[in-house]
Amino acid sequence: MDDIRRHLDAYHAWLKDRSALRQIGDWVEITTPYLDRHNDYLQIYARRENGGYLLTDDGYTIRDLEQDGCKIESTSRQALFQMTVRGFGVQVQGDALQVQASAEDFSLRKHSLIQTMLAVNDMFYLAAPRVASLFHEDVAAWLDRHEIRHTPRVKFSGRSGYDHLFHFAIPRSRDAPERIVQAFNRPDRKNALAMAFAWEDTKAVRSPESRAYAIFNDSEQQVSQQVVNAIGNYGVKAIPWSDREAARLELAA
Repeated sequence: MDDIRRHLDAYHAWLKDRSALRQIGDWVEITTPYLDRHNDYLQIYARRENGGYLLTDDGYTIRDLEQDGCKIESTSRQALFQMTVRGFGVQVQGDALQVQASAEDFSLRKHSLIQTMLAVNDMFYLAAPRVASLFHEDVAAWLDRHEIRHTPRVKFSGRSGYDHLFHFAIPRSRDAPERIVQAFNRPDRKNALAMAFAWEDTKAVRSPESRAYAIFNDSEQQVSQQVVNAIGNYGVKAIPWSDREAARLELAA
């Protein structure tokens, strides 16, 4: 319990220390420590509105995707996009992602907007020249093929009150506890740390027997041992896609 509390306190301190504010007319620009695929810090904008606050990305996320050739026009992409934004309770106004917040839930709503921006940003890898299919769809097909029952794209609230989106949840059975599975098409340090925090925050309010797994796509690149160690330190078991069969019985139990 004390270790988890220290990790959460350190994470909150990191968020505060690495965030910057700038006044732009009626808006306050918030530069966050989260990075997009260009390694640029994500920025959102806030202003008072109707007794609360309006938070928005000012259209950056969608416009950036379209400029890089990933238009959200096809039925599959639109369905994935809508499922993502609705899952975090974010609205779409034109090109902008936005949320309404009160003084009481400002931090939660800010977190939801940033998580949505990161999730939508990852749709860049749907661009035809870059990937033939979503990696998590490959993982889902593998789970289905081996009759591993699962619920896709589940959202759990952590001890901090923040929501975390996981790709798959395998329910508890007579022989095995609940298992949370995250699929990483691009396993890197940023994703590993995000998974580590999400799991640390979530497992504090889940069953003590719950387990977490990270399935890494190592088809086109070797996964860094530092990434494997980073999540392993937080109790998340790494499963390379090339060695997925070794974990099949464990996930199917």
